Amino acid sequence: MKSLISPLSILLLSATISSCSLFGTSDPEAQRLAEHRVSTSTGITQGQSFGLSSSAPAGVVSWFDIPYAQPPVGDLRWRAPRELNAPEQLIIERDDTSCVQKASRFAGVEGEGMVGSEDCLYLDIKAPADFASQNYPVMLWIHGGGNTSGLKDYYEYDKLVARKDVVVVAVNYRLGALGWFTHPAIQDLQQGLDKTSNFGLLDIIESLKWVQKNIAQFGGDSSNVTIFGESAGGHNVLALLASPQAEGLFHKAISQSGYTQEVSAQDAYNKNGTNSLIARGSWQITNKLLDKSQSEHSPGQLRSLLKGTDAIEFMSLYQTGDLDFDRMPLTTVDGVVIPKEGILGALANPELAKNIPVIAGATKDEVSLWLALHRYFMDTSYILTKFLPPRITVKDPELYELWVRTRSHAWKIKGVDQPLAAMESAGYTDLYAYQFDWDHQDSSMLIDFPNLFGAAHGTDIAFVTGNFTYGPISSYVYPDTEARDQMENTVMSAWTNFAKRAEPDSEKPVQWHKFTTTDPQFLRLDKDDALRMDREQHSVDSLLNNMALSRAPSNLQRCYIAWETFTNVGNADPEAYRAWNNGLCANLDMPSEQRAIAAKLLAEHGSIEVL
Repeated sequence: MKSLISPLSILLLSATISSCSLFGTSDPEAQRLAEHRVSTSTGITQGQSFGLSSSAPAGVVSWFDIPYAQPPVGDLRWRAPRELNAPEQLIIERDDTSCVQKASRFAGVEGEGMVGSEDCLYLDIKAPADFASQNYPVMLWIHGGGNTSGLKDYYEYDKLVARKDVVVVAVNYRLGALGWFTHPAIQDLQQGLDKTSNFGLLDIIESLKWVQKNIAQFGGDSSNVTIFGESAGGHNVLALLASPQAEGLFHKAISQSGYTQEVSAQDAYNKNGTNSLIARGSWQITNKLLDKSQSEHSPGQLRSLLKGTDAIEFMSLYQTGDLDFDRMPLTTVDGVVIPKEGILGALANPELAKNIPVIAGATKDEVSLWLALHRYFMDTSYILTKFLPPRITVKDPELYELWVRTRSHAWKIKGVDQPLAAMESAGYTDLYAYQFDWDHQDSSMLIDFPNLFGAAHGTDIAFVTGNFTYGPISSYVYPDTEARDQMENTVMSAWTNFAKRAEPDSEKPVQWHKFTTTDPQFLRLDKDDALRMDREQHSVDSLLNNMALSRAPSNLQRCYIAWETFTNVGNADPEAYRAWNNGLCANLDMPSEQRAIAAKLLAEHGSIEVL
């Protein structure tokens, strides 16, 4: 999810940080056995297993790049995914299945500029070696990346599968404006599910339908499917819980650092730029393709232009510079996939309730991922030579701590407590909340990781996968300690026991109690001696009131924190921002202030980030 304080490339430790799955040691040669050959409705896939290694434990079989729908190309662009019926075809592993997105090694997609293909609707499966005679719980992973980046291949679930006897499915889905798009020339000329704006969500739904038809062949129980995802993946979990189109396709759900942000169909189009917070509505983007006004083209002409434009060229129109702080339209209230009352409203609607067990949580230091290397907060100095990375220190520790605490805690309230409260009002009874507190990292002479990053956004994923690689800084972010082992055991056990029995049993003495609005308990996920239940004491209002009373920020900074709190994680509420604190910020145009701050940093340093 984008922070309005200039998006920080994920853990920007220059070119030294690399993806765990892309830059690890090479795996041993794969074994492709006849008994691992599986027939599905979309083709015949050959499983492979490996000898014992750190990244591929023995006893796990993997199947890669299985198509679950027809490629959404040509006239199938911006249509609901079409069922693929090709049981006789031989499925061949592909070099790249990434959907169209901006290349980023931090999202697992190498290259320059815009890369990927519209032909990207594939999934991977990992199962224990004895899959043929078993009926294991299924866990379907939905990757994050702001719904604009990422891919299934970036995450390695071998250890979870080997240790906990589950089948894990990881899926791709259409991203960015190819996955979420609203324009009268598209929806007004289509019928049924094709009238949606949420094509990426329908892709995930189609993958769940594929799982229902085929997962038994891989030793999976189609009557026991858990969806789980982090960041945008957690958001998509909440959206699927809200969507009537996903009814009956899964039986439990886990949202890690999810959020409920959405736009109206009107704002996604944003004709004439009526919503000043959205500079990349489909109306503005289509204007970039035309040599004259849209009103001078018929709907059919616009449709042909939009569907016929090269995917890379089209997606490149959305790329912006460092001074753009608008909200790109993604998940849209279309009345087809997302009901008219929106995600929170649908979660609270008893008629739409799925009444299944749900876990939702956030990390203690969510926003430090975006702030810890930002020049607004950090200074740099070179200890010995500029050939080495600089030492990074915080300018104002009290201000930084206040900013991270306020915004991260607000993420939990808006992305965890509010969705769970909505579900409770709809009749859900098995709801669990957590906060991921583990921050037992090591400091280096260049960065104080525990205090600057801590339990940052995304640091929890490694404890689900058991893959503790973060390039050359792995030993600092995830030091090989008893505290790390304890956290790994806790998270793996809780997640898989939830998938198996609908009870998030961490197999530790602390019992995870249910969340209710009258008793908003949550589990503080941490090493064993810090693992404990707690109760939420704050609301967004109380957090902002405490922030306003602090001596650390200036009034501009108070308004900056308030703006980010009112416009992120949930739906933007500019009116609440203007009314906050007796109108302190009413006359302060924060997007303009943000651009001014970013422009000053660029002029002084040539970049907004410290590396």
